[in-house]
Amino acid sequence: MDTRTEHDLLGDAQVPSHAWYGIQTQRALENFALSGTPISAFPELVQALAMVKAAAAKANNSLGLLTDAKASAIEAACEDIIQGALHDQFVVDLIQGGAGTSTNMNANEVIANLALSKLGHGKGEYRYLHPNNDVNCSQSTNDAYPTAAKLAMVAATVPLKRAIEAICQSLEAKGSEFAHILKMGRTQLQDAVPMTLGQEFDAFASSLKADIARIDDACQELCVVNLGGTAIGTGINTHPAYGPLAVRALAEISCLPVTAADNLIDATTDMGAFVSLSSVLKRLAVKLSKLSNDLRLLSSGPRTGLGEIRLPAMQPGSSIMPGKVNPVIPEAVSQVAFQVIGTDVTITLAAEAAQLQLNAMEPVIVYHLLNNCALLTRAITMLDSRCIQGIEANEAKCEQHLNTSIGIVTALVPHIGYDNATRIAGEALLSGAGVAELVRRDGLLSDEALGRILSPAAMVSPVELGMVNQAH
Repeated sequence: MDTRTEHDLLGDAQVPSHAWYGIQTQRALENFALSGTPISAFPELVQALAMVKAAAAKANNSLGLLTDAKASAIEAACEDIIQGALHDQFVVDLIQGGAGTSTNMNANEVIANLALSKLGHGKGEYRYLHPNNDVNCSQSTNDAYPTAAKLAMVAATVPLKRAIEAICQSLEAKGSEFAHILKMGRTQLQDAVPMTLGQEFDAFASSLKADIARIDDACQELCVVNLGGTAIGTGINTHPAYGPLAVRALAEISCLPVTAADNLIDATTDMGAFVSLSSVLKRLAVKLSKLSNDLRLLSSGPRTGLGEIRLPAMQPGSSIMPGKVNPVIPEAVSQVAFQVIGTDVTITLAAEAAQLQLNAMEPVIVYHLLNNCALLTRAITMLDSRCIQGIEANEAKCEQHLNTSIGIVTALVPHIGYDNATRIAGEALLSGAGVAELVRRDGLLSDEALGRILSPAAMVSPVELGMVNQAH
């Protein structure tokens, strides 16, 4: 392989001639073969890094710290990257030592070499435009990297929220489709009281929809950045006006309500915004797994289980049992949920591991949060298109369960009293007789009253007790 020689603090090293990155990226490639996931796996992070560098160049140019030629070349290079150019050159593993320095330098070197090409120079000719002196001017990894990470996470939640909205629409559509189907509700896996299958699906939608607002709240926290704080938040090596200018430019470039933290020293070490987002993602994962569990239970059997709904058959279920079809889509969603729930612990521990003025564990936080957003987005989209939209109701099984359950006795308690209801339920359970049959036998209610009490409307929603004739 053809190489070029570059130099840094540790001496000379060989960099592939075709590479747009430089020596520090090359060293990171050799040092950090960990997750196998490069920065380029998350385009939103690459774009966010370019946005931060473009904003810094604008601010530095306005303060006379970068010439017009250098600033224009850097901004043009950043714009190319924002539009998708050279993403394959962001090669550093997302999990790395150095609090993100390798990621920051990967961005600095690619942008510098692309800017050099725009100025008519070759890769590595840093005497004309330098990755540190020019692209990283007025910055430190400790403010540029977390700022870019926050913007990337906000971007990653956009498709996630769209996926949640789409699956909620599908669940609500099923709620309308199944609104007329009475079934037994269950608590602790035991018969409880009647409901409609439509109410069950509407509740699924309501549960997931609530998390969209929580994601928005977390994104508001992420838009508060420490750009301008440089190494530890004191702003060393910056012009007094740089921070406000850079943050304002970043808000314009990103089209996000980016603001500077009130205390940049605190913001440089605090990972609270990341923990907030992780908490919301964990909450969403818990709900998705609960939904998946319910779908598997409701479709269980299909002949010897609950069997109240039919899930779309996606693939044969067994290499040994002919005719078996498993609920593979909900199963896969639960596994994604377990991953998100588990990595929330990793993120929490990494956030707690800050020492003094910096948290060096940011890379693992960034890796897991971006990965979790992507995993959840794909899982929700899969669950929606390959499961929810194709669910069918088994009305006969729902009716059978309702008619043979003693759960309907709960609706009679206000009219025949708890003691009578308990006696009727116990006898029905032992004898197999129907609840309504035993109530009629004992003359506890008239047929007309029973009909009103056990009507679908009365059993699945509040009703005034006075509307029911309790007289025999």
